[in-house]
Amino acid sequence: MEEFVTWLEYLWREHRGKVIGVILGLLFGLVTAVWGFGKALFIGICITLGYFIGHRLDEGQGWRELWQRFFGDRW
Repeated sequence: MEEFVTWLEYLWREHRGKVIGVILGLLFGLVTAVWGFGKALFIGICITLGYFIGHRLDEGQGWRELWQRFFGDRW
């Protein structure tokens, strides 16, 4: 068991991007198989938007600045 954990740590340390890509690909494939491509695409878009908004908030940009960036002076 300890060797397996060491191997997982190695994969995460040396190949993090590939590991994340494989996990995301697997999840997208499963969602597509269960609900179909359209719904899986919608879920992927929602996740991407959520990540983008969360990333901006983590950088210290508030809701008002985000709102202005997306909608400008229309509101």
